[in-house]
Amino acid sequence: MSWQQVYDPMGSMVLSTLLAAIPVVVMLVGLGFLHMKAHVAAAAGLVAALVIAIFVFGMPAAMAGKAAWLGALTGLLPIGWIVLNIIFLHQLTERSGSFKVLQDSIAGVTEDRRLQLLLIAFSFGAFFEGAAGFGTPVAVTAAMLIGLGFSPLAASGLSLIANTAPVAYGALGTPIITLAKVHGYDVAAISAMVGRQLPFFSLLVPFWLIWAFAGFRGMLQIWPAILVTGVFFAIPQYVVSNFIGPELVDVIAAAVSMLALALFLRVWKPAQIWTSVVPRGHEADAGAAGPSTARTVHPRGDVLRAWMPWVLLAVFVFIWGLPPVKNWLNGLFAPNYPIEGLHNLVERVPPVVPKVTKEGAVYAFTLLSATGTAILLAAIVGGLLARYNPVQLVRVYGATFWKVRYSLATIALMLALGTLTRYSGLDTTLGLAFAASGAFYPFFGTLMGWLGVALTGSDTASNVLFGGMQKVAAGQLGLPVNLMGAANSSGGVMGKMIDAQSIVVASTATGWINKEGEILRYVFFHSLALAALVGILVTLQAYVPPFTHMVIH
Repeated sequence: MSWQQVYDPMGSMVLSTLLAAIPVVVMLVGLGFLHMKAHVAAAAGLVAALVIAIFVFGMPAAMAGKAAWLGALTGLLPIGWIVLNIIFLHQLTERSGSFKVLQDSIAGVTEDRRLQLLLIAFSFGAFFEGAAGFGTPVAVTAAMLIGLGFSPLAASGLSLIANTAPVAYGALGTPIITLAKVHGYDVAAISAMVGRQLPFFSLLVPFWLIWAFAGFRGMLQIWPAILVTGVFFAIPQYVVSNFIGPELVDVIAAAVSMLALALFLRVWKPAQIWTSVVPRGHEADAGAAGPSTARTVHPRGDVLRAWMPWVLLAVFVFIWGLPPVKNWLNGLFAPNYPIEGLHNLVERVPPVVPKVTKEGAVYAFTLLSATGTAILLAAIVGGLLARYNPVQLVRVYGATFWKVRYSLATIALMLALGTLTRYSGLDTTLGLAFAASGAFYPFFGTLMGWLGVALTGSDTASNVLFGGMQKVAAGQLGLPVNLMGAANSSGGVMGKMIDAQSIVVASTATGWINKEGEILRYVFFHSLALAALVGILVTLQAYVPPFTHMVIH
């Protein structure tokens, strides 16, 4: 029996909106203020969503439960499958010692601290964001910078600032893919639209990073190297996102940027070597800086072996992303499971859609063609080349699963919450309310993405929670839906540096325990200022030629 969504069950849009917001508020407050563990906060939000959907919006209880179940399945495959296998690959490289070789090969390129920041915090961090996401880049780069002698504030704060522009395509495009899957965007169109926003900031952030560390004059002294870093990241970011897809955007852009900077530094050197390891204006922290660790020069063969797993990752994921390969694999095994009691039984109604529209609910079990499967194969091949035996690989995989078990639960619960809000119409009610900001919505809708990431710690989670709202609000205001869907993700990247989880990861990686407040105070201005700039760009794309010509409708 069909059920039609109701967007104003209380007869007052203000009251209905407040009630629709309760599940999101419960989860965000639990994460941001009550310091709940992520999976506990997500579970609390899901329970609240079930109560509001059933008892306020009138969704049949069985339908609500099945919508949450569909979301949880989607969270585990393909999303959780990516996370599990990329962490498995990373664990293999750490245990084999190849990660230390990788660290030495990067750190030995230059002695200038500003250039080390560009290479490690921005380019190498972007590579890890693209490959793994979920806090991995901040943990890796902050630990590496501490190892090179940077102060804890510099290592943590600057790693957070650097880990912005790549976030939308993190974990092999997971935020973009999730946004499209949960809220019905076209994944190619939304990937391309984000790729017409973030390259501006991929060019700006390296300059911003060095300005934050060395001041304006220190930044100007190495502007050619900064420009090379930014340009050779921004251009591949645009090309891959617009013409290939979201999965390898950061991996390719980061690799090109690192290679370009390394080659450039062979023919260009700064007039003055910058040796300070503390940010300008924070010289009092100099005593906290550690000594620079001795860097070992490894044989070329060892360096190539250290890079091999990550090269294999890029190759496998690229091959798996090719449409002919994906179609062939799906032809071998890709059963679809309509969710009985939900599929085509929920109806969206005007004014959100022109006419009554049925919502499909089919779970596609695309295990063979899933990106996570390509990562798993790359990890296995890389592990065998690193002389792991099959028993060792199984043991490491088991340990990895145990390590990320709560992350997998969080992803499943987040997706369950987001999918339930979509099928129950809660996100539609919120979208109708936010559309009331009228002409200013492109700016404030972008800041909504920033706030979502700041409080959830994940661009993926923010897209799940607010992607539907952006779509509805854009439709109500006559704005291109892909513009605002992309704005949610692009604005969200600037919230990454102030979310509690990333700050805790940074403080832990640097050994600067109980200093999270100092890190937050250092990065907050940078986060808000950059988010506002993204909002201004989105507003220009919405209303002002020639920026409007960049928009994908």
